[in-house]
Amino acid sequence: KFSDHEERLSGSEREEDEDDVEAALKKEVGQIRASTEQKLRRVQSVESGANNVVFIRTRGIEPENLVHHILKDMHATKKKKTRVILRMLPISGTCKAFMEDMKKYAETFFEPWFKAPNKGTFQIVYKARNNSHMNREEVIKELAGIVGSLNPENKVDLNNPQYTIVVEIIKNVCCLSVVRDYVLFRKYNLQEVVKSSKDDTQQNPSSLTEEQNSKVAKPETKEEEEKSSKEVEE
Repeated sequence: KFSDHEERLSGSEREEDEDDVEAALKKEVGQIRASTEQKLRRVQSVESGANNVVFIRTRGIEPENLVHHILKDMHATKKKKTRVILRMLPISGTCKAFMEDMKKYAETFFEPWFKAPNKGTFQIVYKARNNSHMNREEVIKELAGIVGSLNPENKVDLNNPQYTIVVEIIKNVCCLSVVRDYVLFRKYNLQEVVKSSKDDTQQNPSSLTEEQNSKVAKPETKEEEEKSSKEVEE
């Protein structure tokens, strides 16, 4: 007659088996917890798919306010705090880089800033990387039309707009953001904002009041900006 394996184990052997099982469970729980924490990190680097462009995905942080705070501090102190990052742009929303997708997404995305009774002066800044099927003039025209349809009192101002709509297209992804003090903060250029200017005494940074759910803050290296400076100026 065969007896059960557990019945044939001595007391000490049973305790050892129980200790091994408990240790294995603790190890597995620890691995799951570490994996979960890694996925939910507040700041995480994400592959951008373009040279000299880095995406930083954030959780529980609003990149619009974070980047504006950094630039406001650098503008006030005139202290250079980075050597390799040229521009830092907060990215609030993304969609597919096709005109119909962009129009549909922008109709909702622009509402917090431009839908009546909200209004403001604005400009649109466009840049495309690793993408040849989008037309710059068409994108600007369509997005400006959407802003105008949300409130006819929204007006274009290319000199000192209240809001700047940043359109960054990388491959087949369109990144959108609406930023403040774009002119004052030298196109969100970390190298230029620390330089003295007579214009600084004529303008003041706006306060941090708006709250928008954001996804990515994207620093841009100096090498990339120098390479495409002509296009940026245009």
